Amino acid sequence: MTSAALIALLCAVAAPALAQTKPAPPPGEFGNIRPPAPTSPFAKQAKSLLASKSFKVAKDALAAGYDQTVADIVTLTEIPAPPFGEAEKGKAYLAMLAKEGLTDLETDAAGNVMGLRKGTGGGGLLVVAAHLDTVFPAGTDVKVRRDGDKLYAPGVGDDTVGLASILAILRAINAAGIQTRSDILFVGDVGEEGPGDLRGMKELFLKGRYKDRIDAFISLEPSGPTVIVNGGVGSKRYKTTFKGPGGHSMGDFGTVNPAFALADAAKQFGELKVPSDPRTVYNIGLLEGGTSVNSIPFSVAMTVDMRSSGAAELKAVEDAYLAILPKAVEAENAARSTKRGPIVLDNRMVGDRPVGETPISAPFVQRIAAVGDALGKPMGYVAGSTDANIPMSLGKPAVTLGAGFVTFRAHSLEEGMEVNKARDVESIATTMAQILMAATPN
Repeated sequence: MTSAALIALLCAVAAPALAQTKPAPPPGEFGNIRPPAPTSPFAKQAKSLLASKSFKVAKDALAAGYDQTVADIVTLTEIPAPPFGEAEKGKAYLAMLAKEGLTDLETDAAGNVMGLRKGTGGGGLLVVAAHLDTVFPAGTDVKVRRDGDKLYAPGVGDDTVGLASILAILRAINAAGIQTRSDILFVGDVGEEGPGDLRGMKELFLKGRYKDRIDAFISLEPSGPTVIVNGGVGSKRYKTTFKGPGGHSMGDFGTVNPAFALADAAKQFGELKVPSDPRTVYNIGLLEGGTSVNSIPFSVAMTVDMRSSGAAELKAVEDAYLAILPKAVEAENAARSTKRGPIVLDNRMVGDRPVGETPISAPFVQRIAAVGDALGKPMGYVAGSTDANIPMSLGKPAVTLGAGFVTFRAHSLEEGMEVNKARDVESIATTMAQILMAATPN
């Protein structure tokens, strides 16, 4: 999942989810939450599914296979998958998908691994995905440590629980002999986290062999069962470098200094006013450059992140940022000597995630929401930065759902998850029902 904010929201609502009658509000660092829609017109169909003998068999299979699901989480977590280094985990996950009877097994050009579960026909192609990559660099210790009912390891939650839930759901529906009208393409994808810039989804939807066949998309991320991510928070990320002639801090005093240009630009950037709805944010996350304390730097850089769930709002803050940069360069070149050379700007985009939305009123969303209505757990709707951004931006129905586990401290070395069989089985069963509702359209 690419964003820590999404994980924070979903984990925050997961623990109390089963006891609530309405979704919890998001923490302050996340986007705007939308209230539940009126009861879904598909609630009756969802109730029928949940009451069916085959679904009960599938749910029993989830319970019987719970220890295997936890074992899968441990196995997959302990295979490193840093950004752009997912190949080993992808190979292992493809073998796991094959073991569950999928056909048309494939590793595509980007490194996504996938397999097909054929439907009975007439339902199109639904993709169900979880991402292989983690935020942690190569060399990070990913050995899982168990302490009571908790597992700890970098990446154990985000998004290893999504990968394991897919396997659990596959085993359960196979055990129950459940057939769907839609073909379902199960995918372990690459490049969801920050530097990956959704490259796996871009390959799948823009270049891959299924790009013209995919009708709808579901991604799984760590969370409980009461949130549907139906909006895609877009982002623009730049590495902005200011370069100059450099020199000795005393001997060349008065020469243009790229650090002053950066500081000027950063100050102006920090003064930008942005709307709270749709939630629009910006950040300077990395600062780098310089040689020593008594040297005028040759080069300094900042890496910035701008996000919004509104396309116009994202463009506005991006345009404002881009307008600041040449002014800061001009001001520094005017303020000090350019005899040895001027300040020059090198501004490179390093991330581009599109804004998107699948309307709450869309039948695809309402079929999924019907499961919550049938269980007395109305869904809350939020926007986040996930794999679903790409299909949303292309106008394809897409959402992100909970993988069914309670996780905590995502993107930190103290990342962990709780092991609670009764609660987790209920949550995974909810996600399973949502997938089945999406895969059996009228």
